[in-house]
Amino acid sequence: MTATFGVRRIPTFVDSNSLPATSASNALLPDTDIQLIGHTRHLVTSEILPVPYVARDLQRRNLRWCIIGNSNYGEGSSHEHAALEPRYLGVLAVITPDFARIHETTLKKQGMLALTFDDAADQDRIQNGDRITLLGVEEQKGSLQPGSQVTMPVQPRGDLAWEAKLNHSYHSGQLPWLRDGSALNHIRAKALAG
Repeated sequence: MTATFGVRRIPTFVDSNSLPATSASNALLPDTDIQLIGHTRHLVTSEILPVPYVARDLQRRNLRWCIIGNSNYGEGSSHEHAALEPRYLGVLAVITPDFARIHETTLKKQGMLALTFDDAADQDRIQNGDRITLLGVEEQKGSLQPGSQVTMPVQPRGDLAWEAKLNHSYHSGQLPWLRDGSALNHIRAKALAG
């Protein structure tokens, strides 16, 4: 898939060609206070709302989206539900500087694209209103291969475009999970194929 996303840090820009990204962290909101924990700016309406509400609304609008997470993403989470819920709510990819060890594998088993920044500083370059595209992850064509990098062009609003390189740790046995939508879907497909 080649996917284009509106981007974090209070993402607000979405058009018919973009797939938005958001963050569950209130640190991306202006004038953050304790009452905004668990809230984000809605990518279409610009309202500040609880993350699950925004995610469900994006799903109702058939907008796929991704999460731009912080370092050690998934640490301390109830690891199965921390991957099941984003998958259920339509998350296409999770992009972070690094993952908590078990959580990365759990995301993979749920058929989600788990990517890390090759240069962790690139995460901080992404600003509100930027648009990102993921190149080289076409599931059905098999362009994502073990050891390959994903190129992420970033188009800032009113500034020069730049690119980030993203890494993944999928091995050849895990890539079918992504292509089939989850590890269980892959097992089922193999069983039905005989």
